[in-house]
Amino acid sequence: MRVSDFDFDLPPDRIALRPAVPREAARLLEVGAQLGDRTVADLPKLLRRGDVLVFNNTKVIPAALSGHRVGRLGTRPKIEALLHMRLDGERWKAFVKPAKKLEQGDSLEFCALKAQVETKGEAGEVTLHFEQSGAELDTAIAAAGRMPLPPYIESKRAQDEQDRRDYQTIFARQSGAVAAPTAGLHFTPELMEQLQHAEIEHEFVTLHVGAGTFLPVKAEDTRDHKMHAEWGEVTAGVAAKLKAARAAGGRIIAVGTTSLRLLESSGLEPFSGTTEIFITPGYQFRAVDGLVTNFHLPKSTLFMLVCAFAGMERMRAAYAHAIATNYRFYSYGDASLLWPAA
Repeated sequence: MRVSDFDFDLPPDRIALRPAVPREAARLLEVGAQLGDRTVADLPKLLRRGDVLVFNNTKVIPAALSGHRVGRLGTRPKIEALLHMRLDGERWKAFVKPAKKLEQGDSLEFCALKAQVETKGEAGEVTLHFEQSGAELDTAIAAAGRMPLPPYIESKRAQDEQDRRDYQTIFARQSGAVAAPTAGLHFTPELMEQLQHAEIEHEFVTLHVGAGTFLPVKAEDTRDHKMHAEWGEVTAGVAAKLKAARAAGGRIIAVGTTSLRLLESSGLEPFSGTTEIFITPGYQFRAVDGLVTNFHLPKSTLFMLVCAFAGMERMRAAYAHAIATNYRFYSYGDASLLWPAA
């Protein structure tokens, strides 16, 4: 399919710069046979007893680094790096700007962090080998880095301490993501208690969201776009519970496209490893029966995914309705509850 088929016009004032307060007060557009305007707080009434919400328990790390290249020609040009995938205790894949100023073997400093460019790839991607390792490296990244807010937020206001709280779900346990699983941001302890009273279950998987998920699609045809790999895990216990819930008539509701992509990669079987799954219209879903997700960027892989899940025409109508009725878009914005196309 042509990438231009997934384009739409979004007024800049629809981009949310802060989350709703309280979080479950965010609006929720239910997309099924008809469109329904709800709030996230309505979820206990919209789901059924025995349904299972599947959350991503990844934890965002302060992966955005500012520093300098050192040791070559006596200059210290500024370098921005966004870590996006841990390779081992000492090495990370990262996107850097300006990439043209770096060569393999260059030394970089980000405050007390020191790294060497081990390899240089395409589109500004490099492999950084840090002097520190393990827990010492994690601590140094936490001290030197800042939260990797999306550019459509950082370009409009300065990041602050509140973002360290707002850009993290209440389920965040497993460190390694460089972007939040934003659909999960809407859930609070109070809402989880109401879901429990309604006998709606929940389980956790882990997908360390990488920056590659949100990179613009530069190809003209979806067949020519390659996703960056992300590490994820579905434990044997979770897989067994999800299959049992389905066998008993419950529906598997992914909270966020990250949970959905991992569940579809696993097929509800135990899974541990990387996934590069790219879902576009025509994909046959096998693991997920519903999806809670935010509103996504035009021509993005995430908008392609929701079109594949709920139907292209339905999603075009849903996004037109959301824009016309002032829904808030993107990471800090409102949400949708999608049911699959027939």
